[in-house]
Amino acid sequence: MGDVAKDLTSGTIGGAAQLIVGHPFDTIKVKLQSQPAPLPGQPPKYAGAMDAVKQTLAAEGPRGLYKGMGAPLATVAAFNAVLFTVRGQMEALLRSEPGATLTVGQQVICGAGAGVAVSFLACPTELIKCRLQAQSVLADSASAGVLVKYGGPMDVARHVLKSEGGVRALFKGMVPTLAREVPGNAVVFGVYEALKQYMAGGPDTSKLGRGSFIVAGGLAGAAFWLTVYPTDVIKSVIQVDDYKNPKYTGSINAFRRIFASEGLKGLYKGFGPAMARSVPANAACFLAYEVTRSSLG
Repeated sequence: MGDVAKDLTSGTIGGAAQLIVGHPFDTIKVKLQSQPAPLPGQPPKYAGAMDAVKQTLAAEGPRGLYKGMGAPLATVAAFNAVLFTVRGQMEALLRSEPGATLTVGQQVICGAGAGVAVSFLACPTELIKCRLQAQSVLADSASAGVLVKYGGPMDVARHVLKSEGGVRALFKGMVPTLAREVPGNAVVFGVYEALKQYMAGGPDTSKLGRGSFIVAGGLAGAAFWLTVYPTDVIKSVIQVDDYKNPKYTGSINAFRRIFASEGLKGLYKGFGPAMARSVPANAACFLAYEVTRSSLG
């Protein structure tokens, strides 16, 4: 089996593990991000992450925590295949000789390049996912207007294609998606490699055990959100914004309006669930990737 096929297979399995472990946390993150700022004197719909969990379970049951999972699950193979395959091919280009270990800086470059590639898959997938996850909180907003009710991922895609401008509308939020994926993946792969080399005591990380992969992967995932979280908030609010009566004219406008009305904390809504998700989800992803890649030779 060639390197591309190995990266494709390993990345797919790693992505599936990441999605299964992390999706409930992601749902709560998007709900907190997309809830409108409360009117003066009124409390927000969700007092915090645990309140969002309780309200979601009460209103929708456990299935509510997995809303929107169909879109990323359907594309997880392509997404992670692109991410790990592009990263693998960039590694091959940067190696001085076959099998040579890359430096942390070179892994940062590989991660950034992979981030560019996956953004074109992440944007429409995230748009569909966020629309489904945010339905319940937007339905209770007085500013939501006539809210579209979606029956599932394909229903979201059909509505966007038919009523919001065709294929181009599926890429709403592409700028903040790129601004999230490029630096985010540069940090992820750089931190992951740095931690592996630190735990191995040098550049040869071939003898590391599964526990090391879990620790390095979990901390690398946390580093992703510490680096790009406000960008993710901007992406989410733009992607769930009303097409006919938009609240935001673009990424910069969304940043300014959120910061003006809610301050810095408005750019970190849902940060707790995102961090709680990132550690176990990315630990599962990198562990599954490394174990599968090793088993393939």
